Amino acid sequence: MIKPSWKALLAGLAGVALGLTALVILTVALIYPTLPSLEALTDYRPKMPLRIYTEDGTLIGEFGEERRAMVRIENVPEVLRQAVLAAEDERFYSHGGIDTLGILRAALANLVSGEVREGASTITMQVARNFFLSSERSFRRKINEALLAIKIEHQLSKDEILELYLNHIYLGQRAYGFAAAAQIYFGKPLARIDLAEAAMLAGLPKAPSAYNPVVNPARARARQLYVLERMYRVGYISEAQLIEARERKLNVRYSPQNFEAVSDHLAEMVRQYMHRRYGDQIYISGMKVYTTLRAKEQRAAADAVRIGLVEYNRRRGYAGPEGEVKLPKEAEARDKAIFETLSDRPESNGLLPAVVLSLGKDKLQAQLRSGETIELGPDEIKFAHTSKKRLGPGSIIRVVKLAPDQPWRLTYLPQAEASLIALAPDDGAIRALVGGFDFARNQYNHVVQAWRQPGSSFKPFIYSAALEKGITPASIFDDAPISVDPALTGGQQWDPKNYDGTMDGPITMRTALYKSKNLVSIRILQAAGVEFTREHAARFGFDPERLPPYLTMALGASEVTPLQMAAAYAVFANGGHQVRPYFLRRVTDKDGRILEEYQGIPARETPYAIDPRNAFIMTTMMQDVVRRGTATAALRLGRSDLAGKTGTTNDHRDAWFAGFNPNRVAVAWIGYDQPRPLGANETGGVAALPMWIHYMEQALRGQPDTGYAMPEGVVPIKVNPKTGQPDDAGVVEYFLQEFAPGQSAERPSP
Repeated sequence: MIKPSWKALLAGLAGVALGLTALVILTVALIYPTLPSLEALTDYRPKMPLRIYTEDGTLIGEFGEERRAMVRIENVPEVLRQAVLAAEDERFYSHGGIDTLGILRAALANLVSGEVREGASTITMQVARNFFLSSERSFRRKINEALLAIKIEHQLSKDEILELYLNHIYLGQRAYGFAAAAQIYFGKPLARIDLAEAAMLAGLPKAPSAYNPVVNPARARARQLYVLERMYRVGYISEAQLIEARERKLNVRYSPQNFEAVSDHLAEMVRQYMHRRYGDQIYISGMKVYTTLRAKEQRAAADAVRIGLVEYNRRRGYAGPEGEVKLPKEAEARDKAIFETLSDRPESNGLLPAVVLSLGKDKLQAQLRSGETIELGPDEIKFAHTSKKRLGPGSIIRVVKLAPDQPWRLTYLPQAEASLIALAPDDGAIRALVGGFDFARNQYNHVVQAWRQPGSSFKPFIYSAALEKGITPASIFDDAPISVDPALTGGQQWDPKNYDGTMDGPITMRTALYKSKNLVSIRILQAAGVEFTREHAARFGFDPERLPPYLTMALGASEVTPLQMAAAYAVFANGGHQVRPYFLRRVTDKDGRILEEYQGIPARETPYAIDPRNAFIMTTMMQDVVRRGTATAALRLGRSDLAGKTGTTNDHRDAWFAGFNPNRVAVAWIGYDQPRPLGANETGGVAALPMWIHYMEQALRGQPDTGYAMPEGVVPIKVNPKTGQPDDAGVVEYFLQEFAPGQSAERPSP
């Protein structure tokens, strides 16, 4: 029998329980009606940045207050959902917004540890807090959070709640939502992340700054391992998957260049257009712009420019380390010193900062900001010795891998600049655009803003004018000294020379082009007439005001942009038609509704810039530039349909290659922003052509070698290649019908 004292105690406890229950009911009754409306959840409209894509849907840029990308729950990889649930709320699909078991578990863990180490906020409670509540720590806020969680659970499904969480949560680096975080930290869409990457991302919500893999890689790694262990304990992954994910080396991005295809200069062109048209709302409305770029070609162009400038630096010799850091002997302190030193030195277009750990005769060891130790071989040691500034432990250097399967190479940040532009000659759609080495270092867009002298790459337009005047590829000109009166140069006596200093005597116009003979080009311009040639060149899209009315025009003493050169060479590639380059395909709102749509004007529907017969004959002459002239390096592509022209300006200040086939036109340029010599032997064929080749190798892969159809009115005749005269034992030359040897006919109209 229970003693009266115990009865009193039990009655007292029951009274306290009833009182607490009444208090809770009263609190709920008073607070619940004051809770905010859930319209912000049911009609979720976050600030969405302007996002820019290639034609085939690859992200190349975004602009906005918050870096965010919405993704439907059904499109979230299962591995990420599992990682988030394991890390944040494993009973999410079984509780009603408040996880009682989780609260008890956290309380016990905190009691055992003697400090607050675990929380009990469910995903629903985090949604309530992130959308409606402040970050203050108070009992009232926790009550509001719990009640809001219950209210949310009554109005939204579990998948809807999880979708809101995955899209809204802040994850560091200005990233809101896991789709944006995947792009920022790993440079890939959410759909392509793997288990190890998912675990790293799932570790961020607890403390985005503390577990940020860019800022705190060691703590981020520890958190990732915790998430993986939780996934294993919950039963989401097997032991084999756990081990494999633990060993997986993550490629965390350390620079703003976190897109699958980088085209920052074109993305900026798009941003400027959109801002002029729509104003500041572009930064929050989630509008999408699809450009004419193609991801594979853009990547190839970006790689080409990177490789071109790295190789240029290689030919110039090593510039020396960027600085020095004192390395502590203790490993942990050393790693911290290296990380802090390199944190202020961002990646620049694939050129990673590193600190030298040791340097021997045949091997250099260096450490990256990620903590990875890399080795450079004897060739890099030899390259390092080309500098008077010696390397040693603590030297801050740059390293690069020019391809995933290639070894690390020692390099340095280039001072020279380069650009590459490629377009489709049939309608002018820009397929690749690299405006400079690194947009973060230099926003100047060399493709559209840089007015430079084109050198010999301008000669085809001189020769095209000559064809109109009745001069033929078989016409003979003397490759001999020439002195030009000051009245014909615009200033002073001019005694030009060929690039190589040699002279061949009488040669055909075709030979003069593929050998890039300056002296013959001047004579050809004299024969065609300077004013006529200026007018003819303007038909390709050049500004006649920037074409000098003097014989110096024969050697490219004019001003052009790489974009102008690409559009002009497209006239040859498409059989004589004008083209209007364009880069926008369509603009949509955040839901995909089309606001604007663009189609290029097919070249066949545009006016002729030149006679199609002229275009064909000039193309055959530029094919010889590749087959046996200054661009024979392009023969390694194994195609017969390539044509183009190298260009090198006075004192090697600019190096060009402009070339094409029927499907693609590309122009590569290299030089300094403040013009100065690139160096001895840095010609168009040495400095620019390799970039063009690298791009075209990727752009034309899998495309048939189609060649060029000969238009009606072109007469093929065998001639002696030395005299240009008809010779049945000679080689085939092409003539406009009215200017062919022994022919007399009306000139056909285009």
